[in-house]
Amino acid sequence: MRQNLLIFAGILGFIFGMLFMLQGLGIIHFPPDSTMINNRVWVTRGGILAFLSVILVAGVRLAPGKHRH
Repeated sequence: MRQNLLIFAGILGFIFGMLFMLQGLGIIHFPPDSTMINNRVWVTRGGILAFLSVILVAGVRLAPGKHRH
């Protein structure tokens, strides 16, 4: 159960990280009045969030779990 929650959090973090990056690059303009649009700071922050989220999911998947019989 805990592993599923961590994987879900990692996937959600990755999606939001990519959204922040795409807004920062000016590719996504939603919402139209967002201060994140064309703001390069959000490219960096989104990239860091996406990267850490991938590490979280990979760590959960590679960590030894309980044996299932």
